[in-house]
Amino acid sequence: MVSPQQLCNLMFVLNPISGDIDKSELESTIGRYCRERGRHVAFFHTTGEQDLEILRRKLAQEAYHAVFAAGGDGTVSLVAEALAGGQVPLGIIPLGSGNGLSKDLNIPQDVEQALRLTWDYQVLTMDTIQVGGNFSAHLADLGFNALIVERFDKGEARGPGAYVRIATQEYISYEPEHYHIKTDSEEWEGPAFMLTIANANTFGSNVVINPEGKLNDGQFEICLIDPFPNAAAPGILYNLYTSGFNQSSYTRRLCCSRATITIPSQKQVLVQIDGEPMHLPTPIEVEIMPRSLHVLVPPIQQPTTA
Repeated sequence: MVSPQQLCNLMFVLNPISGDIDKSELESTIGRYCRERGRHVAFFHTTGEQDLEILRRKLAQEAYHAVFAAGGDGTVSLVAEALAGGQVPLGIIPLGSGNGLSKDLNIPQDVEQALRLTWDYQVLTMDTIQVGGNFSAHLADLGFNALIVERFDKGEARGPGAYVRIATQEYISYEPEHYHIKTDSEEWEGPAFMLTIANANTFGSNVVINPEGKLNDGQFEICLIDPFPNAAAPGILYNLYTSGFNQSSYTRRLCCSRATITIPSQKQVLVQIDGEPMHLPTPIEVEIMPRSLHVLVPPIQQPTTA
């Protein structure tokens, strides 16, 4: 584990457009906080153009003790991909619309509280996933949620309200796809309203899609929601918000370290990976990358004694 005294040279990767948050004072806030604690800080601003390649070059030019992603799930995934397979840990300052991975890691959602990770932390070594050759640190999915993420990404409105409005509009006319899944331990075929490839537990919307999942157990879960009648929707939604995914007769979970997902009717399929929508050719190969990323998380609080 890296000691706090060793976190002296830090980089912060800032996404100026993530979430619905004013970031005009963010750089000065981070800089002041770090300098007051004897940290040297550098900044990298994402532009959406070759960010991963440029970031990797900068990280190769100077030895940083940690790299913090200050943005949403897309920014976190970008920095995580740049660091995966190495020894430099990822830090997260959650500033997006969802901030799903930071919530699963119990990272404070307030900026100054999250900045405590620059000196008060422990290091978690977690798995990552390759989804059709694309990096994922958190969650990827096909089906209904992938469609909503794409519509949300193309829209101008941000925040949970916009997401709910889009989901409500699309639900009325949505037609589930038929999937064939072959894992290293079982095979399944059938229609699904939604299919989530889960390395973690929770969407940024606080929907718990994989309540029993662990970030460092060497496997991922494929969480399926079967097509359901409208009358069942409130109960399914309630279960998802109360960690009751396994309690519904319309849900199932496949545990594996490798899987092939085929959509017989399509040559390409819409997938969202860590909040970023994209179209991938099928079949989609999914594979776990065990213990491939170091992350700064809050220290475990020891119980006080009377």
